[in-house]
Amino acid sequence: MIRFKLNDQIKTFNGDENLTLLNYLRDIEGITSPKDGCSGQGACGMCAVEINGRVVLSCITKMKKVDGAEVVTIEGWPESLRRTIGEAFVEKGAVQCGFCTPGILVRTKNLLEKNPHPTRDDIIKSLQGHFCRCTGYVKIIEAIELAAHTLRGGAATSAVKTGGVGTRHPKYEAYGRIVGDIPFVDDLRFDGMLHAALKFSDHPRAVIKKIDVSEAANFSGVIRVFTADNIPGERVNGLIKKDWPVMIAEGETTRYIGDVLAGVVAVDEETARRAVDLIHVDYEVLEPLTDMHQAESSPIKIYPDGNVLETTIIRRGGNADEILAASEFVYSGTFETQRIEHAFAETEAAVALPWSEKGVEIYSQSQGVYEDRRQLAAILSLDEIEVKVNLVPTGGGFGGKEDMTVQPHAALYAYHLRRPVKLHLTREESLRMHPKRHPVHLEYQVGCDEHGKLTALKARIIGDTGAYASVGMKVLERCAGHAAGAYHVPAVDVVARAVYTNNVPCGAMRGFGVNQATFALESCIDELCKMGGFDRWQFRYDNALVNGAVCTTGQVLESGVGVRDTLLAVKNQFYKAKYAGLACGIKNTGIGNGMNDESEAKIEIRSADRVVIHHGWTEMGQGVDTVAVQTLVQETGIDPAIIEVRVSTDNEAVAGMTTASRATSLLGNAIIEAARELKKDLSDHSLADLAGKTYRGKWVCDWTTKPGEAGEPVTHYSYGYATQLVVLDEAGKIDSVIAAHDAGKIVNPTLFEGQIEGAVHMGLGYALTEELPMQGGRLKSTKLKDLGVLKPKDMPKVVVIGVEVKDPLGPYGAKGVGEIGLVPTAGAVANALYQFDGIRRTRLPMKRKEFGFREL
Repeated sequence: MIRFKLNDQIKTFNGDENLTLLNYLRDIEGITSPKDGCSGQGACGMCAVEINGRVVLSCITKMKKVDGAEVVTIEGWPESLRRTIGEAFVEKGAVQCGFCTPGILVRTKNLLEKNPHPTRDDIIKSLQGHFCRCTGYVKIIEAIELAAHTLRGGAATSAVKTGGVGTRHPKYEAYGRIVGDIPFVDDLRFDGMLHAALKFSDHPRAVIKKIDVSEAANFSGVIRVFTADNIPGERVNGLIKKDWPVMIAEGETTRYIGDVLAGVVAVDEETARRAVDLIHVDYEVLEPLTDMHQAESSPIKIYPDGNVLETTIIRRGGNADEILAASEFVYSGTFETQRIEHAFAETEAAVALPWSEKGVEIYSQSQGVYEDRRQLAAILSLDEIEVKVNLVPTGGGFGGKEDMTVQPHAALYAYHLRRPVKLHLTREESLRMHPKRHPVHLEYQVGCDEHGKLTALKARIIGDTGAYASVGMKVLERCAGHAAGAYHVPAVDVVARAVYTNNVPCGAMRGFGVNQATFALESCIDELCKMGGFDRWQFRYDNALVNGAVCTTGQVLESGVGVRDTLLAVKNQFYKAKYAGLACGIKNTGIGNGMNDESEAKIEIRSADRVVIHHGWTEMGQGVDTVAVQTLVQETGIDPAIIEVRVSTDNEAVAGMTTASRATSLLGNAIIEAARELKKDLSDHSLADLAGKTYRGKWVCDWTTKPGEAGEPVTHYSYGYATQLVVLDEAGKIDSVIAAHDAGKIVNPTLFEGQIEGAVHMGLGYALTEELPMQGGRLKSTKLKDLGVLKPKDMPKVVVIGVEVKDPLGPYGAKGVGEIGLVPTAGAVANALYQFDGIRRTRLPMKRKEFGFREL
């Protein structure tokens, strides 16, 4: 018997002494503030609790270690302490997705009890074991400083504000996320709930001769084993192209190590996972095709129609070869970027329940609940009205939760068993299953005249899209469409191909192909400046896009172009710095390219003190729910304290995938439209009078053009712009990053800063340390610590400068900022390092070893 104290209550435990404390707390006690972020790797700090006054990681602490000990979680804190520290985090905006925040709160309490006057270095040191992908740690450090001040008797924090657009209104539901009160998918529990686990392919490319599930099916506690034969509808799905099987059937060939062969449903997760190991598969193992260059023309066909998913061609302004030949200066370079893991804090999870007579209800953390509904209905051979998808707060996404992973499996099992089923991936499974950032090979030629004016650009680009399409065709399309960056280039010749391989699929990730092109282009710009003796800032200013100029695709940017404004914002710092790297960026807002961008919104007046906004966008840390609240407040003056935000498909507030930095502009416009009639009604009625009424709004952009379509191109309805300056110290280390971003209209300064700070953190990792190497179609490591994500001690000073050049179509002039925050970063870092040592780095990551990460 193990006897211990938990949150001031005596507990006894007679079970397995090797059970982890994390599993005990979550599964037996129902205490869910400690999160599972690394599946027992001891690498993320999200499961932190206190034992006898020390912070420990509960995922690697066995129950036998707590015998006679005192365990404290956030749930056991005095309310005044919870409130003080929690409100400091709210005030500073130190929470985005919130999945990692409770663990950091535990560390904060422990630090401040032992050291009430911590220095900034003390705080950074204390955070070394904690992983945060959203914030860049900047506001977390500020929040801990504020909490320390308040606990010492300083002025109390006050995060209760009311304000519309432009104010530092607290993030929607921030406090609940910070202290762990708001559940994520894996925190959900339902009566009679079963648990599932998946059997993945053991080989990246192999013919499945036989799947023997008999031993697994007979294992004690197993309810049922499912294979491809149990799918009633369409077995192959996909966001754009239907090429991704929910499960691989006997006689078919696997395409990567994340292919699912079978699924087990059991009374608990441990049983399901043990039974998965009893599934026996007879393979005919084939040599995988893993090199994208070889795959482009290989006789081995991953798909019957070949290995090239799609080719994007942009040619305009004359013969680029002839213009380059006549140019005064031409730089040619070849650049390579790496595969990157999103590393969102929360791994994939879904809970499915029977709903109505034969339908299903899903609790999802995806980036598009209406896209989930569409695909799930097809898989289950149901009408969409028979599938209900509820969005649960999402623990980070960055594009990695656009494609469905576990949702179809959980839905299928609940559909057949008519019982609730939960399925969640371990960190290792997550790494092998979901799509990554594309590795891209870029061959660039860029020319200019004797005065430093750009003349032509020629680029040949190829990206490894892996085993399935995902949105790879659009990523390479976007890479091509931004190949000339934030500059006016009179002649452009770009060909970009997305190529299938037997590697892990690649799809959407923050920046969506633009990061890769910008790294190459901005390196070329600096090389041209060196060749012609041009001033690097002035060259960029002279060639920057302005109103009336054309971007890469030939679209005329009629208004709202803020590149030069962002350059002016960093000009003084650039000329003061001894070693400085400069890069500009442009990033589309909206999918465009001939596809509709649209959003609906519903404002429901429930009572005098309850107003509900219904929409279809995913809140994954970026703040779209907060934008919704502030927009409604701006339009109507309704007290934000009574506004709720809900996302569920049964409310029919349709939206597409939360991607392309478009949610703020699309939803903002839809809410403004919905509020028109509400404002009129409020002029002579109270909210109580209007109880029961619903107001609808919709905003649609349906006028963009497809690549290659005849006529004047209108590629996107809006763009964002940026300049980043990376300054090195005398030793060549990054001292600071000055990020000037044109947001059109800054809806919430705190959220704006947080987005850019977090993006810079991700961009620096992309530039210097991060990669997800594969060999023979297999990941070299499935450890979170091996991804190369920068730790708090590695973060330089980040200065965010907001620029507001209004967009003609954005709400209040707003533009998307979620992705552009890291578009210029790698190019700016490469250019700064060149200024320091004269070495032109053309391959990412650039300086992995200097940050203490081992090569894999």
